Amino acid sequence: MIDTILDSWIRAAEAGEPVWLNDVRTACAKAPGCSRVVFRLTLCDGTRRDFVHFLPPWADGAQRGFVRELLCACVFNTLSAFSGRELRIFHDTKNEALAGLLAELPALFQTEEPRRSGYGKAVSVADRLSAALGGGPFRFAFSELSEYAPLPAAPSAPAADMGLALARALRRAGRGLCCGLDVGGTDVKLALARDGALIDLREMDWDPASFTEAEQLIEPLLALLRAVLADCGAERFDAVGLSFPDVVVRDRIVGGETPKTRGMRGNPALDYERDFAKLTALRERLGALCRPGASVRIVNDGSMAAFTAAMELYCGGRGELLTGGVLAHTLGTDLGTGWLLPDGRVPELPLEIYDFLLDLGSRPQRAFAPEDLRGVCNENSGLPGVRRYLGQAACYRMAQELAPELLDGFVEQADGLLRIRSAPEDLRKPCLEQLMALAEQGQPQAEEIFRRVGLHLAQVSREIDFLLHPETRQRFLFGRFVKRRRCFELIREGCAALCPGLELIAADEDLSDSPLMRQLAATGPGAVARCGQAVGAIYYALAGEAD
Repeated sequence: MIDTILDSWIRAAEAGEPVWLNDVRTACAKAPGCSRVVFRLTLCDGTRRDFVHFLPPWADGAQRGFVRELLCACVFNTLSAFSGRELRIFHDTKNEALAGLLAELPALFQTEEPRRSGYGKAVSVADRLSAALGGGPFRFAFSELSEYAPLPAAPSAPAADMGLALARALRRAGRGLCCGLDVGGTDVKLALARDGALIDLREMDWDPASFTEAEQLIEPLLALLRAVLADCGAERFDAVGLSFPDVVVRDRIVGGETPKTRGMRGNPALDYERDFAKLTALRERLGALCRPGASVRIVNDGSMAAFTAAMELYCGGRGELLTGGVLAHTLGTDLGTGWLLPDGRVPELPLEIYDFLLDLGSRPQRAFAPEDLRGVCNENSGLPGVRRYLGQAACYRMAQELAPELLDGFVEQADGLLRIRSAPEDLRKPCLEQLMALAEQGQPQAEEIFRRVGLHLAQVSREIDFLLHPETRQRFLFGRFVKRRRCFELIREGCAALCPGLELIAADEDLSDSPLMRQLAATGPGAVARCGQAVGAIYYALAGEAD
């Protein structure tokens, strides 16, 4: 039976259809003849987690290749979510075929290579994160399945109230000069408050993926801050919060495998690790523009979204929605994901959800270069990750697939690549705006794009549930994708078709209850969806100050 199912998955993949990882995992768990394997991941902080998988037997090379991709997707997603020092795999060592497949993992993930690509990107992040927390490099290990014993139940943590930190931030926001920055893939948004009044909002377009050294990423941010100080007649900030699209632990940027640093990674004249360390030390550079002892905090953009949602719920008298923690996504250039635990802490995890591998199919689409809008492979990893199913590039791809005329006037073809024009004028944001406007007007193919975004968001949620087990069944959505109400409704419709129990909440003007966010909402329609995280970054910086 499983042999027949394998062939059906392979045929669907070759025909260009999606083959969803969660569907395959569920089918293998139920099918007779599949081998049980247990992943025991030792996290960078030394804690451990177990994950149970079932791998089907194979009859030929094509089937083995599919099972290998299934295995690698499970490993890659686990590391993308958690990182870790060691992944020990318990399996039936007498199953020589399975043992041989598992033995390929160190080479496939390039654990011994100094420069990595593809699956190895997750190992590079794991090594940097582990080093930041005082650990060693990542490794695979293998044990006999009969030696496996479940981990003891973790002791229950004492209940804590995230409202304490939120209340502290609200008190602090009433005095001093406080700045929030939201760094994205195509722009940077800034919010400035003085003594509780929102006095400045700015946006700066940029293209960090084209930068070839760290200073090109750092200096524009510092120049923007210096300009703001000069314009408001101040010498120093009293607090700075920064939302950054990369793995951030303890206010230090430690990932280094996102599209934002692609130009740096591809620079042959650069010692990447040495140069990336300058970005890791960004907090110190920001601190030089602040008064002594000021709060300077940096966090991943997804975690900033989760914190911002928590603040607005708290201020709106809906604190009961925070009891299970907060999960938030930013939908824009990429997918950002943030998780706030019920006690208000941001887990020290990479949560590189935008890189998750969800689709084991769509093989013809993988033949296109990552820079081609028709393909499903991410530019940063070369793998068919979430970025091409949920972000800005996903909308271009689905528009080309459903109705190419939707992209008329925005597309150029050069060197065999089809892409949205970025020079002499960058048309990426205008193209997305056009697709959203058409969906709002009821254009059928444009509407279908955003329904599929919702369906893909549901697939992401299924993988999050399998790996992270969040208590909350709500997802807060920030970013340009929810700026137009109709687009959000279509996303919600597509998501509900697969995950009807999942509640999507748009972080728009309806989620603007804190004093600063109310002031932002008053500046005009769409302001909260566009600049909400910059305001949230102000509160995030202040939440870290001691009373």
